Amino acid sequence: MASRRLEDLHPQLEAIALELVREWKAAGLDILITCTYRSDSEQAELYSQGRDKPGRVVTNARPGRSAHNFTLHGKPAALALDIVPMVNGKPLWDTKGAAKAIWQAAAAPAIAHGLRWYGSPGSAFQEYPHFQHPLWDSVKP
Repeated sequence: MASRRLEDLHPQLEAIALELVREWKAAGLDILITCTYRSDSEQAELYSQGRDKPGRVVTNARPGRSAHNFTLHGKPAALALDIVPMVNGKPLWDTKGAAKAIWQAAAAPAIAHGLRWYGSPGSAFQEYPHFQHPLWDSVKP
């Protein structure tokens, strides 16, 4: 199962994530981190969804090609994290209408910390839950 542990993030991203958790709380946002590190085998399972297995496509990254799969010295060091806002104790997966403003409020501090948000206009693909450290661009396979 994919990790939700902040300790499984790259040290630079872990420091940012800890600050984001504080900022989200201070802003009154209830944010659930749904994924930090994901192994190559977990990535393979997700990649096959909507292709070789039933369901909708949920990732464009093959195993080893996702910032969630990054390791440092053989240990998890993900350069991405996925989130979902919680509203009345339930995850808000909708990204349209009034829900979009909640996603934007959650994204604002992450963007201010230099993370790339894949819900931003002009992103290579639209994936609202996904935030990625720019360091990934220099280390990706």
